[in-house]
This record gives sequence, structure tokens and C-alpha cells, in this order.
Amino acid sequence: MIRELVPGGSDRISPTAHYTGYVWVRNELSHPALATGAGRLFYNALAPANAASVRLGQPHLEHYLLARHEVIDHLLTEAIEQGSVAQVIEVAAGLSGRGFRFTRRFDDVTYVEADLPAMAERKRRMLRATGEQAATHRVEDIDAMRDSGPGSLADLASSLNQSKGLAIITEGLVNYFDVTSVTAMWARFAHVLGGFPAGRYLSDIHLGSANENRLNRTAVALLSAFVRGQVHLHFTGTADAEAALRKAGFAAATLRRPDEFAGTLPHCTGRSARANHIIAASTAD
Repeated sequence: MIRELVPGGSDRISPTAHYTGYVWVRNELSHPALATGAGRLFYNALAPANAASVRLGQPHLEHYLLARHEVIDHLLTEAIEQGSVAQVIEVAAGLSGRGFRFTRRFDDVTYVEADLPAMAERKRRMLRATGEQAATHRVEDIDAMRDSGPGSLADLASSLNQSKGLAIITEGLVNYFDVTSVTAMWARFAHVLGGFPAGRYLSDIHLGSANENRLNRTAVALLSAFVRGQVHLHFTGTADAEAALRKAGFAAATLRRPDEFAGTLPHCTGRSARANHIIAASTAD
């Protein structure tokens, strides 16, 4: 989600973090204290373009965000309720309200948001401002591209309960990296998750094959314009991406479009729910 994680970027808060944070609050998926004035400005500035997209039969950015967010929520809820997962690390969580919501809903789940220092500090202040932050919810500084040592995902995971299942989440992140960086990151995730009795990885991704149709070309173009940078499309299809996840160390991996959940989840209908895929990968159960 945050362009600043791309090599060479800074750790200042990105337009996408502001915008998505406001979308979550507007749709009652987050606490109002996690919205920013900049997010509201970005949202209002993009409203005409979103309306035009709908008229032209193209994806609506807000609807697209809600679809992917809802599916990840759904899959995480399943893993928790089935007893597989009791701990979560959300990498590059930005201004997402997921950790706030899930620790209020599941008081026995440990939820760690992991971000670059400036974003992490901003999020800590915002969570304190809610006055409702759970004791099991915290924000830590990490560099997702670091293999080991202080500030790495591996170091953070070592502080968790090794006898309970762990989920790692990335949302709106992987398509801002080239394929070499993505597969290396997946290998780090699989290695970390392998140290727990059950491991889940949940994410969204745009595939190269999806870019062949006009619907997804529009979605990718909108994202590229918004973040003022390149959106990388790595794989030729779901089988290619699933194979890459298994090669990175996951025992199983599946990719599904949000519209496959249309009968279950309210935001997973229409063109915007067909603009990307959701990754569900696992290590041992």
C-alpha cells in the first residue's frame, strides 16, 4: 500500500495510505481517529474520476479497495475461528483499521502492525487517540526487506508465542515491487511462518495476465497514476503465482478473485471485484 517501501523511497506517509485510511473510516471499517484531513481531500478529489469510471463500466477505486479488504478480513476470520491463527503481523498496515477491529472482536488474538518508523509512530499516536486500543494490539518498526537482525520481520516474530499459529498480511503492497523483490519477500514470510505450528499468508495481487483486458488495464492505470509510480505485474496467471509461492516455501497457495465471494460478502460484486486476486498461502497446519 505504501509507495515509500519501494527501494529508494522514504518512510513518509503516502497518498495511498491517507486515501485508504479515509475509505475504511467512511465505510465503518475503522475508528474515526484513524482518518486524516489529507485522506478526506484525496477522497473528494478522486470522487469525479470514480464516478466517471462507473459510468464507463470501469472499476471504482473505493469499491475495488473494499472488495479486497473484505475478502482478507473474511479469510483471516476463518483462520482465527478455526483455531489455526491466534497471532497476526500486518506488514505495511498503514492507516488500516483491521488491527483495531480484530482485537476488539477477538480479545485473545495478538495483532502487530509492522511499518517503517514514521508511519509506525504516526499510527501509534492515532491509536492512542482512539482511547480504545487493546492491550493485545501494538505497532512496531520494521523493514520488510531486511532478512534478519533488529528491525527485521524475523526479529519481530521471535517475540511472539511460538506455540500459537501466525498469520502475515500484506494489503496493497506487492505490486509496488519487482518480481525478484516479491519472491524474496515471500521466502522471508514462509521462513518466519514455518517457525509456528500453523502459518497463513494473506495478500492481494494484480497479475500480468489480468492486464490483458480493458477492465484491469484501467485499474492498474488508476493505481499507477495515484501513487505516481510504476505498478509491477509479475505473473502470467494464477498457476504461475501459486507456483512461485510454493517455490518460496509455502506448502499450499491459492489465488481467487474477490467476485468468487459474491454470494457471501456484500462488496464482492460488480466489475471492481474482478480487478485483482487474493492470495491465501499456508505452511504447516
